[in-house]
Amino acid sequence: MLKKLIGSFVCYLIITWPVLAVEGIAFIHGTGKQTDAYHDYWSGDFVNSVRQGLPDSSIYTVINCDFDQYMWDSRASGCLAEQLTSFINNKNITSMVLLTHSNGGNVVRWIMSNPTWDSRYADIINKTSEVIALAPSSLGTPLADAVKQGNSFETALGWLLGYDSDAVSQQQTSWMAYYNQYWLLGTSQRPSLPVHFKAVIGSDVDSAIWDGDSYCAGYQYQVALETTQNWLDSCSDGFLNCSSQRGAGVEWFTDKQRTNGKEPLSHQQSRRDCFNLDVIIRNDI
Repeated sequence: MLKKLIGSFVCYLIITWPVLAVEGIAFIHGTGKQTDAYHDYWSGDFVNSVRQGLPDSSIYTVINCDFDQYMWDSRASGCLAEQLTSFINNKNITSMVLLTHSNGGNVVRWIMSNPTWDSRYADIINKTSEVIALAPSSLGTPLADAVKQGNSFETALGWLLGYDSDAVSQQQTSWMAYYNQYWLLGTSQRPSLPVHFKAVIGSDVDSAIWDGDSYCAGYQYQVALETTQNWLDSCSDGFLNCSSQRGAGVEWFTDKQRTNGKEPLSHQQSRRDCFNLDVIIRNDI
């Protein structure tokens, strides 16, 4: 009799014992075809710093997909869905943060906005606790307009910087206005996204040769982004206007509100460990 009671009690504990949460983070790059985003896009220093905010810092993944494609393309959102699903299944993920940069935010919004498009989307949405979108191109960028519709110099500049792709066509401001109106959630006058989507805004580019802060993430990129800023508003990160970055979800903060020394984050710097950005994200997750 006692054995039966003990057996019943053990079965009760097994059935009612709460499932332990397994929390992870996925680093999702922006425009470009990545094969080693850990080193080439984010840098190991950034990834390894941010993931220390997890209860188990080993539970992370760095996405490598072809985001030169339209966001709905199987090589973009399909690839992302495949890699996130593998991450969830292999690590028994119960909750994950998606950390995106630039156009990666649009690919994630495609998944969040179209849960029946792909059978894998629903589980990804259910397992995502929040999206941290670094400099998301939610409303597109005039640079894409210049590359696709501008004069020969503007087009040449686009080719030089590697901006001529289907993903860049997609990020033209009029095209993104259409997608935001009919296909994507989270922008003004549209239903909210099913997952909290919060954006970090990059507001300026510093490239003074005598300023040490201009060298974080590569001085040559700061000079290039200072040039492309001529096509943008005064509040921009060299690739995106602040208004575009604020276009979906909610604003978490604008760079100077929290960065060390109130330094701005250029579009290059917002995916690197510049001015304490990595620590801010680490402490948040």
